[in-house]
Amino acid sequence: MKDPRFAEHLAVFADVVRGGSFSSAARRRSVTPSAIVRQIDGLEQDLGVLLLIRSTRSLALTDAGQRLFDRAQRLLDDLADARAEVAAVDQAVGGVLRIACFPTFGKRYVLPVLERLGVEHPQLRVELDLTERLADPVSERLDAVIRIGESSDSTLIATKIASQTRLLVASPRYLERFGTPDSIDTLTKHRLLDKLHGADLLDWSSILGQSVSALLNDQQVFRCDDFEALRLAALAHLGIGLLPTWVVGPDVADGLLIRLSLTGEVWNQKTAGIYLLRALPQPAAKLRVFIEALRAHIGSPPIWEPISNAKAG
Repeated sequence: MKDPRFAEHLAVFADVVRGGSFSSAARRRSVTPSAIVRQIDGLEQDLGVLLLIRSTRSLALTDAGQRLFDRAQRLLDDLADARAEVAAVDQAVGGVLRIACFPTFGKRYVLPVLERLGVEHPQLRVELDLTERLADPVSERLDAVIRIGESSDSTLIATKIASQTRLLVASPRYLERFGTPDSIDTLTKHRLLDKLHGADLLDWSSILGQSVSALLNDQQVFRCDDFEALRLAALAHLGIGLLPTWVVGPDVADGLLIRLSLTGEVWNQKTAGIYLLRALPQPAAKLRVFIEALRAHIGSPPIWEPISNAKAG
């Protein structure tokens, strides 16, 4: 191993394997695919072994490549730990902060925080992955991810940002047209809004005893893989939604949506949380100031909770 850029090339190699292509690694690093290819070529020449079997459509790891990738992940984690610990001691706020969260949550609550941090810390750069999927801070080399609900991954370190309350809501016009459900049985006769993927985030089964998609009724069910679109569907009188207050709380406060409290909102007896999850025991200064700023911006109680807590039903 003679090339002094081995660590840099190793990180590029890991990005290629995780992304499955040279182009994905190039997008992540904001360089051209040819630049990525040259770095992989340099790594293979330095080691004297072939790491990737390349074809026009895909990449495959050789045995040597697989072994290097397995070791590389641990090595890169150790390097990231060392860098984060040093940065935290020095109180330096700079570099690239990589965060992943739901699009609606990111646009409403994360972006205002990043705007202020950008002014206070001009050396800070941000990569914000707005995604409905459950991003992995370890495999995707993220500083943190924001998830809703309890986390089953005990290897990640969780910081609670706020509690989450879910509201059963519908527009006044929808209720005028179809009536206001007064029981769970009548609710199943209504048009219900559901999440296309990750429906457990809404957890209709806590109300209905089954998922919306399992219901056998004649009413059209609207499904969409985006919280903001589900909110807009409720505002457009398409049906009844079960949505978090961080999505529809302001609409309830403004009277644009009506809160239905069937059975005393038993679905809120066990309050879910909004958590920031990270892999490193010691957060870097950039992540620490982000966490503090996000919690301050959201407040307690959260800014999205309806000002008027009156319940209909």
